[in-house]
Amino acid sequence: MDSITEISSLYNPKFVKPIAIKYIQNNESKIWEAVITHDSVSILLWHKERDAFVLVKQLRPAVFNMNPKDGYMYELCAGIVDKELSLTQIVKEEILEECGYDVNISQIQKVSKFYTSVGISGASQTLFYAQVDDNMKVSNGGGLDEECIEVVYISTNEAKKFMFDESYQKTPGMCMAFYWFFDNRDALMKNL
Repeated sequence: MDSITEISSLYNPKFVKPIAIKYIQNNESKIWEAVITHDSVSILLWHKERDAFVLVKQLRPAVFNMNPKDGYMYELCAGIVDKELSLTQIVKEEILEECGYDVNISQIQKVSKFYTSVGISGASQTLFYAQVDDNMKVSNGGGLDEECIEVVYISTNEAKKFMFDESYQKTPGMCMAFYWFFDNRDALMKNL
C-alpha cells in the first residue's frame, strides 16, 4: 500500500531549487517564494486502431501529500528538458520510455508552448501530438529506473466525459490537449 513515510526540507535538491525573488511592482518592494525547475515537453498520443488517447497514470507524491487517499494522476506522456537534444527528440524518447511506442520524429507535430505552475515556477512546457498504432509498439513502456508508470487508453468517445469526471485526477494540460484535438479533429483525421 502506498504511504508517505517522511516529509523534510531539501538542502541539496536534484531537480528543483527553492528561491526567494525580491522585486519592485508599482514602486513597492515585494518578495515571492518560487522554485527553479526544468522546462518540459508533453505529447498527446492518439491510437488509430483503438480510437483512443494514450495516457500515463502515475503516483505524484506532491498530490499524494495533499490527498492521501489517492495520489495517482492521469497525464500526458511527458518529461523534463534536461538534455542537449531537440525538444522533438526528447519527446520521442519519452514516448518510448513511458508508453513503449517508437514514433518517427517526422510524425511528431508541435502544438504549442505554455507555462505551468506559474505561482511557484516560470518553467514552460511544449505540447506535441502524434498518432500511434500497434506496429509502433516495441515495449510495455512504464518508464525508467524508479518510475512506475501505467499506460492507460481513454477512448475518444469517452474523453469529453473523462475530462470532467472528478473521480479521475488529471492535469489541466491534458484537458487542454483534448480540447485542441477535438477542435482540430477533422484536419488530424486526414492524416490517417
